[in-house]
Amino acid sequence: MRNAKFLLPALVILGLFFSLAWADHPMERGRIIFEDPNFAAGVIACNSCHPNGSGLERAAGKTEFKVRDRTFGTLEEVVNYWIEYGTLGRPIGVDSYHMQDLVAYIESLAKGWERDESHVQ
Repeated sequence: MRNAKFLLPALVILGLFFSLAWADHPMERGRIIFEDPNFAAGVIACNSCHPNGSGLERAAGKTEFKVRDRTFGTLEEVVNYWIEYGTLGRPIGVDSYHMQDLVAYIESLAKGWERDESHVQ
């Protein structure tokens, strides 16, 4: 029974690994991360507060983000802020492929990628 409490998290991590490995588009990989409550050791998914990315459609191209009493100059900085304080996870590298995928997904929301299934083969 003691091993069972380690088995479920291991299966979740393994499932995420294979999901990300098979996703062939950065926006799709970003969406998978966006919907994963355990990403970056978090406990809640970005998708919990932003279902299907709602409310983030205008984030792409912004040069300033005001959050509470702070101002951020890049989308990567504000994504890390919300990973830490929104999902209770650990910030990720701003140049990491995970961040690139998340940013690609968020930027796709302005273009309607989420609603356009033409990218799916």
